[in-house]
Parts: sequence; structure tokens; C-alpha cells
Amino acid sequence: MNAIADDVVPSFCWDRNLTIGQIRRDLRDATGFEWVRLASWILREAPTGDVWLFLRPEEVQVNLRDLEPFLGRRREFWRYILGAWHELGRL
Repeated sequence: MNAIADDVVPSFCWDRNLTIGQIRRDLRDATGFEWVRLASWILREAPTGDVWLFLRPEEVQVNLRDLEPFLGRRREFWRYILGAWHELGRL
């Protein structure tokens, strides 16, 4: 995906008025459960390609156990994607 300006509100923020820059800052500043809450929201709501505007695959892989309880029906999708990337040597 091409670079998007920090002042753009992404489509998955239909229920929140957050810009790309705000989400990135919030992720950078968050720790512990607050980071898990925010990252799992992105993994659950954002289109797959948009996820990587905010998170790195390695970051998701390392934190998957903490993220999984909050992924809802997207849990199996992320397990599959990360597992496939691992098998291909990308993670």
C-alpha cells in the first residue's frame, strides 16, 4: 500500500475519529494491555493490507497469544497467515 498522510482517517475507523498518525502514536506509546487492546482492534477491523501501516508481522507473531482472545472470528485467519509466513521462512 502506498504511503498515506498521517491526517487521514482510515476506513476502519467508522466508529472512532482517529487519524493514521494518532493510531501510530497511540501504538508507540501504549504498553501492556493497552497495546494489546489497540493492536487487536486493528487486526480485527482493518483490511489486511492496512494492518501493516501500523503493525509489523514479527510484532503480531510475538504477541499472538495475548492478541488471540480479542480477535474474534479473525483469530483463525491470523493464525493461518502467520503460520504460512512462518513455513515460508518469512517470520
